[in-house]
Amino acid sequence: MKDFLKFTLATVTGIILSSIVLFIIGMVTLFGIMAASDTETIVKKNSVMILDLNGTLVERTQEDPLGILSQLFNDDSNTYGLDDILSSIKKAKENEDIKGIYLQANSLGTSYASLQEIRNALLDFKESGKFVIAYADSYTQGLYYLSSAADKVLLNPKGMIEWRGIASTPLFYKDLLQKIGVEMQIFKVGTYKSAVEPFIATEMSPANREQVTTFISSIWSQVTEGVSASRNIPVDSLKAYADRMLMFYPAEESVRCGLADTLVYRNDVRDYLKRLVDIDEDDNLSLLGLGDMINVRKNVPKDKSGNIIAVYYASGEITDYPGSATSEEGIVGSKVIRDLRKLKDNDDVKAVVLRVNSPGGSAFASEQIWYAVKELKTKKPVIVSMGDYAASGGYYISCGADTIVAEPTTLTGSIGIFGMVPNVKELTDKIGLSYDVVKTNKYADFGNIMRPFSEGEKALLQMMVAEGYDTFITRCAEGRHTTKEAIEKIAEGRVWTGEAAKELGLVDELGGIDKALDIAVAKARVGGYTIVSYPEKKDVLSSLLDTKPTNYVESQLLKSKLGEYYRQFGLLTNLKEQSMIQARVPFELNIK
Repeated sequence: MKDFLKFTLATVTGIILSSIVLFIIGMVTLFGIMAASDTETIVKKNSVMILDLNGTLVERTQEDPLGILSQLFNDDSNTYGLDDILSSIKKAKENEDIKGIYLQANSLGTSYASLQEIRNALLDFKESGKFVIAYADSYTQGLYYLSSAADKVLLNPKGMIEWRGIASTPLFYKDLLQKIGVEMQIFKVGTYKSAVEPFIATEMSPANREQVTTFISSIWSQVTEGVSASRNIPVDSLKAYADRMLMFYPAEESVRCGLADTLVYRNDVRDYLKRLVDIDEDDNLSLLGLGDMINVRKNVPKDKSGNIIAVYYASGEITDYPGSATSEEGIVGSKVIRDLRKLKDNDDVKAVVLRVNSPGGSAFASEQIWYAVKELKTKKPVIVSMGDYAASGGYYISCGADTIVAEPTTLTGSIGIFGMVPNVKELTDKIGLSYDVVKTNKYADFGNIMRPFSEGEKALLQMMVAEGYDTFITRCAEGRHTTKEAIEKIAEGRVWTGEAAKELGLVDELGGIDKALDIAVAKARVGGYTIVSYPEKKDVLSSLLDTKPTNYVESQLLKSKLGEYYRQFGLLTNLKEQSMIQARVPFELNIK
């Protein structure tokens, strides 16, 4: 017994000491990574910026402490901030020791509007006389569109270029829901408001097919015209190549058709770059990754005027209050209105660029944010810069700005409202679950999903949706300085590209966030200024303390494993948390 206690005590002591040592090692490693991430990058002569795209693109990244730990365990999933990429390209243009950009196009989950913004930044970079070289083992269509802006497009001899046109392939859940005994009760206004179609149909309605055909054709036109201008290939030829599906031909055919310049293996690209910067093959080539470029100092003196041009990022689904994994990643109405009020009351802030990248969401939260933007506009100019999406609720929160700027391939409009409530009576009947009710008034049990709505309840909900639509139309008419009748003609829930929206008066200018900033500075009428992004990014330690492990597992690990199917998974798991009345585009557009 004495020996047992001795060995047990020794084991417990060993475990405690090992835990302490591992904790100390972990903290030293963590703080080492934090310190390294804050160290200024020293740029060597004849350096090349490498833009290695292999992951997912978001508007801006936050410090991710669990992501840092995942790096220690060789998790190769990457998330890039569009803001980091654009600022890094601009710094590479200004730095004399950086001779060019090497774009390594692997795979990037994003939409064409973001690709167009990066592409325009690369075209601007080339005006400095520096080179842009692109390479991929195989190009996805989106990354080929981006890479076509390069001086030279390099392709692996056994690789291929995906060039096939654009398609939209939405999923429909009606039969699935019917099999399990769930009926979606729909209330909507707008012929083109197709967000509800996946739950009540098995194919696109004629109106939805019309609008989808129009906007994917517009996006494809932007893509082909951009590639045509950069590669000097007629648009008609590019369309013919898409119909041929060159990706199934030997790589030499892509070179012959002018889509690529040279076939080269990945191992030989570095020597190719060395020749461009005029260094010997035996010398080391200084490559600066995105993480290095973030810590490169800008070649501009620090402004001392105290004037601030604020860029406020509103990205993701619009929700009323925080609580779910989805809302933590999106636009939480209660938080945004608080932040915009602070910007309104800050006298140092002379103008605000509201960067909107949202498919919409809660109609109630959209109205609250619209009002906050209206109040902000009484004190200082508000310029909206639209990202991939600024549709439905995303347009709702944008329409009151002084000026709206969108990329030609941005998806916007979708001015409409809908309500969606499930009825699970058939499901409960199948599994033998029943319910009873005692109530004091006619509608006391309103919203009970165990039964279908009565005719009176349907009329009330439809009246509420119609009133919400009328309010939405009114807000748009006020913001765009036109009549409700004029807005109604282009509303009905129809989705437009930024290019079409400008012609219709829903958008003022075409361009990216730099265009919006130029307009904001002009309207603010300031000489010196500093651009400050909001909400303020949390540092690693704050993020570590605030991160909920369960939400991280769902939103990060599942995202990396499910890939493009994560959005559908998120839709199914978060249906119960959706606001009853929605202003949003279809839950999943599936544009490829």
